[in-house]
Amino acid sequence: MGLFHCIVNPASRDYQCGKQWPKIRAAIEQRGHEVKEYITQHVGHASHLSNDIRTNWEENGIGGEAEGKPPVVVAVGGDGVAHEVASGIRGSTLVLAQIPFGSGNDYCITHNISRKNLDQVLDVLESGVNRHCGAWRLEGYACNEEKGYPAPSQNSWDGAPKNENKIVRWVFLESDAGITSAISRAKLRRAKWLKGPKKYTYLGVTTIPVWPRRKVRMQIDDEKPWDGDITMFTATTGETFGGGYKVNPGMFPIREKGMIVFAARLSRLAMLQLMGPVKKGKHVGKWGIYQKDAMNIQLWPLSKDGSKSEIPLEPPTFIQADGEPLLQLPASLEWHTKQLFVRGAPTISWASE
Repeated sequence: MGLFHCIVNPASRDYQCGKQWPKIRAAIEQRGHEVKEYITQHVGHASHLSNDIRTNWEENGIGGEAEGKPPVVVAVGGDGVAHEVASGIRGSTLVLAQIPFGSGNDYCITHNISRKNLDQVLDVLESGVNRHCGAWRLEGYACNEEKGYPAPSQNSWDGAPKNENKIVRWVFLESDAGITSAISRAKLRRAKWLKGPKKYTYLGVTTIPVWPRRKVRMQIDDEKPWDGDITMFTATTGETFGGGYKVNPGMFPIREKGMIVFAARLSRLAMLQLMGPVKKGKHVGKWGIYQKDAMNIQLWPLSKDGSKSEIPLEPPTFIQADGEPLLQLPASLEWHTKQLFVRGAPTISWASE
């Protein structure tokens, strides 16, 4: 039947993914499919592997799913490996599929793929619908190495930056700045024993009281720039991240326009109280939080005299790509439609919109 290129992150979910992978592979093969296995060795490896699969197909016609169909590349693990696999095949006819085995797996939530029922996951793998989804192009300054997590470098498949001092990443799930990016940066050092929403709840409660505020300048499309404190900024392709928190209600990956959620200066008490409403998607309109369409966003840090800076300032304002706080301001985000074919469930609420 079909050939599936499975790129596995064995470290996902505290190395449970690697331990369970042989059983998952056997389940795929029992359905009559061929599995080509790739085990990642380090951060960023999955992008190289998926890009090699792409090159083999585009240059040699090797590795297709069946009957001349483009390869299906399966990210086995969490949102991190899904991001890397997607990066390596973005802009091609190759298809991203997913077998969730991470902490959050929000990209699976977006595409209505079960995070618990393997039979349903494999049903989607076999007979799901391929949808041409959008992504955000993120360009900013690289962060330093953090607790063994390497500083990012420019990848050929992401395209050249417009500013030679910056690097480019493509965002297939979410990018955020402010307190949420600081919380995600903290996960590189702390709470590795927790999973899903519990991890982000703990990190939020322990980070918010000591987080130093950031002043930024933000320009959305051709609007007048805005200066002030930034507490929350989120650009997503779907509604949720952080293990199911409904951060950007109403956003979906085949939408013609991008959409952001933004909050200026929230009190620390409001930040703590925010987590409950965000989980249910009931935060927009509270405490000055707003949501709006956006195609291009520019973000700069402000110096003490209120002028915008074209280079990073201390303390840094992190901005992340699919849960990894790899970059910092100044940065820009651009919404691009039809960047990636994603295999999802046959029925998804937003797919009929």
